Amino acid sequence: MAALSSHPVAPAPTAPARASTRHLLLRAYCILLLFIALATTFWFNLLGAVGLAILLAATAVATLVIWIAGRIPLGWRRLPWFVLAYVAWAAASVIWSSWRDATAITWAVLAITTMQGLFVAAALSWRGLVRAIASALKWVMGLSLLFELWVSLIVQAPILPNFLLWSGQHEVELYWSRNNLLDGGRIQGIVGNAHLLAVAALVAIIVFAVRIASGASRRPALYGWIVLSAFLLWRANSATVWVAGAAVLVVFATIWLMRRAQRPGARTRLYAGFAAVAILGAGALLALREPLLAALGKSDDFTGRTEIWRAVLARAAEHPVVGSGYSTPWFPWVPQFDGWIVVNGLTVFHAHSMWLDVLMQLGIVGVVLLALVMLSLLWRSWFFAVDRPRFDLVATRPYSAVAVLPTLLATVLLVQGLMESRPLMEWGWMFIVMLVFKLKQTPLVDVGPREERGSPHSRRERQAEARAAAAASGAGASSGVAATSGAAARTA
Repeated sequence: MAALSSHPVAPAPTAPARASTRHLLLRAYCILLLFIALATTFWFNLLGAVGLAILLAATAVATLVIWIAGRIPLGWRRLPWFVLAYVAWAAASVIWSSWRDATAITWAVLAITTMQGLFVAAALSWRGLVRAIASALKWVMGLSLLFELWVSLIVQAPILPNFLLWSGQHEVELYWSRNNLLDGGRIQGIVGNAHLLAVAALVAIIVFAVRIASGASRRPALYGWIVLSAFLLWRANSATVWVAGAAVLVVFATIWLMRRAQRPGARTRLYAGFAAVAILGAGALLALREPLLAALGKSDDFTGRTEIWRAVLARAAEHPVVGSGYSTPWFPWVPQFDGWIVVNGLTVFHAHSMWLDVLMQLGIVGVVLLALVMLSLLWRSWFFAVDRPRFDLVATRPYSAVAVLPTLLATVLLVQGLMESRPLMEWGWMFIVMLVFKLKQTPLVDVGPREERGSPHSRRERQAEARAAAAASGAGASSGVAATSGAAARTA
């Protein structure tokens, strides 16, 4: 007969590490940081420049306190050194900057964004990071739809930042919402910009699809979020984002084919084929540029971008090696930027190309450092996606759906960076830092520190992925057995 003992042999049961209140609060704070990065313009339109500065400073202090008090390991040996070198070079540019005040202010924002990216990558596992990004994107997508509905049904007029009603005296670029939800025009969501809403919707579709493929719970709800994100993507209608979406599909198909390559030399032939297709595709794009741009609703000068690029290149030629000084974005009240490039009556605040922007600000040295950052991200994320998890002699572990996410997000950032400077600021730079650091810190999903592999959610998702992989391998084995049996019968 069992007896109750006052001296148990095992410690009292405790909640799993990832179900503890401490971890739930940490995850909620990371979601807040990601939401602030993804919707920075929302906070600017809501709080103004001073309010946004206070918010960024407060979160920076909070992050430092949580990082130190929580003893979250940083992994000094695996820091993204190219990223830190770029940030250090931007800081050094204050010495020769032509706009030192702007350099100091914008570099402080760059340093805060870099720190937040490092913190989120260090605090969360791969699966926890994907869940946090998905949660932040749900807030962006959901609030964007509710905001546009409120403007169209309640306000029934375009509104400006700080909820000021439109009086007919402001340029269209200043609108927070144009009240276009019900009339078929482009909508802007809470971020107040159609392009920013479109790229956020594209990233949301990618992240939600990865969550579904990784065996996440409540998948019907995730399908609903994908439908909402696709609707917002369609209504935002950004040509750059449509091109980025096409590039994501091509990259995903490439990863899928590379994962299915089994025989020696198969990947080499695929790489050669992809290179040939890329060259032919680039030639076709150049030859058919005009009809393609017309189909996307763009002019031959990329909606005025060529004039902006000429002006930026002219200024970059003044200091080609070290640049004129860091300033991302350009402050319109700085004399060197005020009235320099004007579009629709407003001073442009970035070069609409991250490479030209860096060339003007930080010179050839800055371009090389940024290229090393992006090359590091692409190199690590690509093999993270196409190679099986391998840390011992076992070479048959199943692929993880989570592993494709860094490559797909890097594709979005690279394509966006050709026509926009957004990857250098806000969520773009935070995601670059976060992904580069996470890929160096934890190069395998579910392998590494206890926090990486100990989550109940991680175990459930790993089991779902393992069942899918077993089903696929079982089907392949069955077909192989059938083929072998048929060959044996024919030989007999």
